[in-house]
Amino acid sequence: MAKNTPDFVLRPFEGLPGEPDWVALRELVPAATATARTTAEHGARDVVVTTVLPNSWAALHRTDGVVLVALQTGTSSGDASRDVATALLLALDAEPGTAIETIGLPTPGPRLQDVLDLAVPFDVTVQESFAYWLDPSTDVTPDLQAALEEADAGIIDTRRLAAAEAAYWCRMGAREYLRWAQPADEQVVLDGLARLHAKRESGFDDAKFIGYFRAAGIVVPVWELARGTEADDIEKALADFVPRFEAAMADETPLDANARRARAGLVARQVTLR
Repeated sequence: MAKNTPDFVLRPFEGLPGEPDWVALRELVPAATATARTTAEHGARDVVVTTVLPNSWAALHRTDGVVLVALQTGTSSGDASRDVATALLLALDAEPGTAIETIGLPTPGPRLQDVLDLAVPFDVTVQESFAYWLDPSTDVTPDLQAALEEADAGIIDTRRLAAAEAAYWCRMGAREYLRWAQPADEQVVLDGLARLHAKRESGFDDAKFIGYFRAAGIVVPVWELARGTEADDIEKALADFVPRFEAAMADETPLDANARRARAGLVARQVTLR
């Protein structure tokens, strides 16, 4: 009997350029956009991938012709890539000014890896406002302005760092954190973190490694920063830490007893998002 829904996919964005950033925009970053383009088969259309749209819409074909597709939506099958591709294709076919509010439960079909031109970089821009939802020619009424301000009030201050791929500084209340999505296999990342943690080298400067998330099949280590640390303050320290972390992940020798204990502690503290 044929299946009516896509199979579960642990790493739905694997194979896309910038997989860790896809995961970060889906799970961690409140307001951001990124570039993408469909294949020639699907019209070679430039599209805007975004974290979220008004009312948790799945996609939007704006009145000026710009197509936006959201990663943070309430509907999900077992394959997030298929879900987003469904919303994108519906928006491309819709008339300008149409919102794709929901997509239901998608049937098996093309995924983002089939719909997007994989040669186009996934360049992320973190946004401070959701004003990008609007066609620039839109008449912003007082009610619309108030709605935007209400949405903007929920944005957590976030910056994408230049020192490492998919590394995001954020401020939550009075505390600052670094959340860094990793493209390597989970076991490789955990072994690398364990090696460093066992030697008390998992932190850098005043950044303390506190654990990790598992999201969309990849690992997102988290560091708590010294109070008041701004994004620019950790660029150099992170750049210096990158080669040490990469060397720890590349080490294929068996973990020693201290590293094994450290790894067990890491696994016990991990949290799976969604």
